[in-house]
Amino acid sequence: MSPRPIRPALVRIVAAIAVALAFALGVYLLLEAVRPELGLISFSFLLILPAAISAFVCYVADPWKERSHRDYLLIPFYILLIVIVTSLVFLREGVICVLILSPLWAGSGAAGATIAYRLRRRQRTGNDPTYCTALLILPLLAMQIEPMIPLPIDTHSVTRSIVINASPDAIWPLLKGIPDVHPGEGQWNLSQDVIGIPRPIGARLVGDGIGAARLANWGQHIDFRERIIEWQPARRIGWRFIFDDIAGWGYTDRHLMPDSPYFRITTGGYTMEPMGPRQTRLTLDTRYRVRTPVNAYSALWGELLLGDIENNLLALMKQRAECSRDAR
Repeated sequence: MSPRPIRPALVRIVAAIAVALAFALGVYLLLEAVRPELGLISFSFLLILPAAISAFVCYVADPWKERSHRDYLLIPFYILLIVIVTSLVFLREGVICVLILSPLWAGSGAAGATIAYRLRRRQRTGNDPTYCTALLILPLLAMQIEPMIPLPIDTHSVTRSIVINASPDAIWPLLKGIPDVHPGEGQWNLSQDVIGIPRPIGARLVGDGIGAARLANWGQHIDFRERIIEWQPARRIGWRFIFDDIAGWGYTDRHLMPDSPYFRITTGGYTMEPMGPRQTRLTLDTRYRVRTPVNAYSALWGELLLGDIENNLLALMKQRAECSRDAR
């Protein structure tokens, strides 16, 4: 059998991708309009939609059942690349949100491509439009059912520690707040130096003891409060996060604000443990609540992003405490 012409196949693939992306955009806009608070953080959008559009494109692109499974698996990654560019340039989605969603979309798309490949091999003759229609209807059906299923709620804690060559008494004033964080202090990390999460530029304590407020400034119009709920001088300081003025937060996607319905940072604090003369283990913990269809997956990103932020803060404390001790 003579090989099929390349140009018609390319046109068919491009046309299928265009239809699929237009459909995905329609679903995106529909979810934003109907469920702006939870729509995009849904099983339908995260897993079913990418599988459906990938399967649709693969199915249409191989009418004569000539392409290999490897060819099918390449299609979702082409689609993902287009979706990433479109999201960043036209939809103004945040880099962090796109980064978090990409592995889910890639895995789901690969699953959809594999399903399409197997469906093609089971067909005895040509194209059956029923399959194509069913593939695109599936996300719409899931969108109708999903609101009836409550999302699970999990609580997670991220904890990091560092050993500081200073006594708890010397470190304690720093835990109340460092109002003048200098550029270059802290340590390099993926989340803040590559992904782009801001670094703190200052914090100060207003009041003293339980009930006092710790005011944090992270630049880029990012300000928030921490209400002190634990107070043990030279031992432990803990707080509850208060995000009551985040209108100016422009560093991240609106779906990843720290007090959203599906992600909320709740409490945190520093704990000091003496390890010997003039040596202390300083531990920083942050607790948060997550409410998504993929809580375990979300927790992996929480461990990375919050862990990097904590490591940076701990390195800052170590540098300040040890520098102050050397100065004496």
